[in-house]
Amino acid sequence: MSASSVRARYLVYFQYLGTDFNGVAAVRGAQHAIGVQNYLEEAAERLNSVVPVKFTISSRTDAGVHALSNAAHLDVQRRSGRPPFSPEVLTQALNTHLRHPAIRVLQAFRVPSHFHARHAATSRTYLYRLVTGCRRPDQLPVFERNRCWALRADCLDVAAMREAAQHLLGTHDFRAFQSAGSPATSPVRTLRRASVSPDPASSPFVLPEESRRLRFWSLEFESQSFLYRQVRRMTSVLVAVGLGALMPAQVKVILESQDPLGRHQSRVAPAHGLFLKAVLYEGFESTARRSQVTPDTQQGQGSRGTLGPAAGRCPALYTTVHHTGTTAGPTPPVSLDLPQVPACPGGLPEVGCRRQAQAPESETPKQPVVVFTVNQHPRSTPPFSWEPRSRNKR
Repeated sequence: MSASSVRARYLVYFQYLGTDFNGVAAVRGAQHAIGVQNYLEEAAERLNSVVPVKFTISSRTDAGVHALSNAAHLDVQRRSGRPPFSPEVLTQALNTHLRHPAIRVLQAFRVPSHFHARHAATSRTYLYRLVTGCRRPDQLPVFERNRCWALRADCLDVAAMREAAQHLLGTHDFRAFQSAGSPATSPVRTLRRASVSPDPASSPFVLPEESRRLRFWSLEFESQSFLYRQVRRMTSVLVAVGLGALMPAQVKVILESQDPLGRHQSRVAPAHGLFLKAVLYEGFESTARRSQVTPDTQQGQGSRGTLGPAAGRCPALYTTVHHTGTTAGPTPPVSLDLPQVPACPGGLPEVGCRRQAQAPESETPKQPVVVFTVNQHPRSTPPFSWEPRSRNKR
């Protein structure tokens, strides 16, 4: 590599509706299957990098699974004498050349050359959407199809589901909820959060006369990492509890059995109800606040580069993308005055940066928290909704 040719590494956040894809990972050599990564790397070819651009995906998702926010890192090496792309230009260029309308790059950041999108992630949150009261597929609005698991039951025993979810919290051997083909070397994971709640927003596409019959529900799971199809199998077991097919105490028995072939835990919830909601990264301590300083130059003894917007270079304890209304901690956010990315044309969501001074439940961070929020315009189409679809192994 020429001394004047710089290879820049970026962290990019992107979202997609997974209905048309064979998962997020690239499919090599297949004619009738394609992944989200194939389209991202095809768009990156137009960057004219000296070295072909490859996306290293943070979180792999199966065919039909959606993402409100996934992440990846990539390296771009421009020709000699040309400066690295700014994060804003990179984001715009990728979106301009993306050929599939169900994929969108949210934002990009310069990161140190040693940063790894998969290994550096400290937290991942998955959201699973359910709808009850849908006795036939044609009773669900067409705008909600392929966005949820439609249940024929009129209601769920949410109290029992919450009680059952408590047995899953903490550090356990989760092999009972792991599907075959997992590359994980250890089945031990720590589930930090599992919640079951009615969806407060419901669906804007449900007609008034249908609103009493159709009810939407959200299940959320947070961990640093998950086993293959762990979330969908845990969801299936909790739904069985909600329908009365299992008692809450039986979930503990299933977990401790470490048997992935049992009657209930071998069932996998449909892929189209699952969304990867957020990926978090531990922030890098800033050694300089000068606007010209990039993460690659912020390398000092005992310090690392800063993950933050190109304008302002926010030092962060955690960096993530959240859907509207979520926060990075239990206390209300305190928004400080930082530059905002302009609204996208055509009513697309805005991506902004709010620096939030808030504390976790048990301790006060030494640095503030940065949350990158996807704010939906009032008249724009929501990025996700729900639908019954035939179950398949993916």
